[in-house]
Amino acid sequence: MSTPLLSLASGVVPEASPLELITAAAAAGYAAVGLWVEPERFSPGYLREVKSALQDHDLQLLDAEVVWIQPGAMNPAHLYTLDIAAELGARHVLVVSSDPDQQATIHKLVQLCDHNRDLRIVLEFGAFTEVRSLGQAQEVISAVNRPNLGMLIDALHWSRSGGTLEQVSQLPAAWLTYAQLCDARGPGPDMSNRADVRLEAVDYRLLPGDGDLPLRDWLATLPSGLPLSMEIRSLSLRSAYPDFTQRAREVLLRTRAWLDKTKAVQTERFC
Repeated sequence: MSTPLLSLASGVVPEASPLELITAAAAAGYAAVGLWVEPERFSPGYLREVKSALQDHDLQLLDAEVVWIQPGAMNPAHLYTLDIAAELGARHVLVVSSDPDQQATIHKLVQLCDHNRDLRIVLEFGAFTEVRSLGQAQEVISAVNRPNLGMLIDALHWSRSGGTLEQVSQLPAAWLTYAQLCDARGPGPDMSNRADVRLEAVDYRLLPGDGDLPLRDWLATLPSGLPLSMEIRSLSLRSAYPDFTQRAREVLLRTRAWLDKTKAVQTERFC
C-alpha cells in the first residue's frame, strides 16, 4: 500500500505567511499544504496571489484553519473564512469551539455547513476547547446531521483526552476524510489545566516515532489511505530549523521514513 498524502500543516511554520508557507511546502517536496486563514489579511488582491501560488506550485490545499466558534452570535468573519477557503479550493475547513453552550455550537455548525454545502467542514476536539473529547464530538456531529460535516482526529488530542482505538473503529467512515499526525512522550500535562494542555499542543509535539503514542495502531484503525496533515508544532524544530524550507523538509523526510519503517499504513480497513 502506498504512503498516504502528506500535507504540511500551517502550525509547523507558524511564523510564515500563507505565501511563504506555500513556497516552503513546494520546495520541500509536499503535494499538499494547510493554510492559516486570517480573513483581514485576505484582500481580493492577496487572495488572488495565494490562489495563483497554489496553482503555480501544483499544491493541493488540504485544509484552511481555523474557524474558532465563540459564545454569542455567529461571527460574519467565519462565513468569510469559508468563502476564502472555497475560492482557494480547500478540501476542508477546520472548526473548533470555545462556546460552552453545546446547543449553540451545534446551531453555529449548522450555519457553517449550510453556508456552502460543497465545502467539507471538520470539527476538531481537544481538551482546551469546549468540545473536549471524541465522544462529545460524536454527539455534536450527530446532532448537526449535515453530510458535509466530519470529524478531525488529531493524534495528540485523541490520546490526551482519553480516546480509544475502539472509539475510532466505530466511527462512520464518511466522517473521516483526513487526520492530523504527530507524536508525544509521557503522560502529558494535567488535563484539567487548559493552559498547559494548549502549551503542549503548540510547542511540544514530536515527530512520529520520537514519542510513545500508539501511532501505528491508531493509523491502522483509521480508513485506509487517509490524507495526513503533519501537525507537528514544535519549539525545538523551530529553533533547530529557522529556515522554513529546511524545517518543512525535515518533517516530511522523517515522517516518510517512519511510515516506511513501521509500514504503519498497511491496513485493510475500508479498502
